[in-house]
Amino acid sequence: MKSINQILLFSSIAILNFSCDDSTSDEFEEVNGNVETKLISSINVGSAENSDDNTSIIFSYNSEQQLNSIFDGTETTNFIYEDGDLSKVSGNVDNGNVEELYDSPYDAFETGQVEEYDDNGNPSVIKFIEYDYDYMTGEEEVVYYTAEISYDDKPNPFYKTAEAAGLIDVMDQIRLNFAAAPQAEEIVRAKALFPNNNPSQVLYKNEEGKIEYTINMSYTYDGDYPTTATVSTVSEYSDENETYVTTFTYLGE
Repeated sequence: MKSINQILLFSSIAILNFSCDDSTSDEFEEVNGNVETKLISSINVGSAENSDDNTSIIFSYNSEQQLNSIFDGTETTNFIYEDGDLSKVSGNVDNGNVEELYDSPYDAFETGQVEEYDDNGNPSVIKFIEYDYDYMTGEEEVVYYTAEISYDDKPNPFYKTAEAAGLIDVMDQIRLNFAAAPQAEEIVRAKALFPNNNPSQVLYKNEEGKIEYTINMSYTYDGDYPTTATVSTVSEYSDENETYVTTFTYLGE
């Protein structure tokens, strides 16, 4: 998401631990096996510090259980199908990405490049650019940051919802090798950033390798799927650390 990247979760061509010809679905099943299909119907986020930060994201489906829309309380993203295949995404495609959901100050998962993958094919180190203001020169300077991501040994809970939107099929058509025809940059990036497991921590580090911001996610699971998550954020430069409780509900519940 932003709404698409939300579904893709922590959605540059890099060397994978898997074959470059492996599809997104092949990689996911190799890591997680046969995962039960549960489609997300809502994500509710409650702030422990400020109720004005509370938010809900609603996922709706058509009669074929294809993802029909995502509504963040203000704007809607619509998924349009032709002959059963995703043909268009319309409306607000900047509809609450993961870093916005977790109140991150950075856009690593929107603009970053994957530097490393872990043994399960999850992006574990992402390099991204920030612009810092230099008060001496009065100009902005480019600074390179990294996001280091750890994961639970649980499947990405957004995978089946992304599949219901036709997004997995779109990514499965991508072949990440230099002989392939050029692909849409957004789809290539989405595939490169797509995790097989569920993120549990993100460490944002500056050029000197110092941690500037941390997001910790602690989940309660029902089988493979999270029902709640306690999300805590810690800034090294501010006392305004925050805690959120996120509740997941699924279609049919």
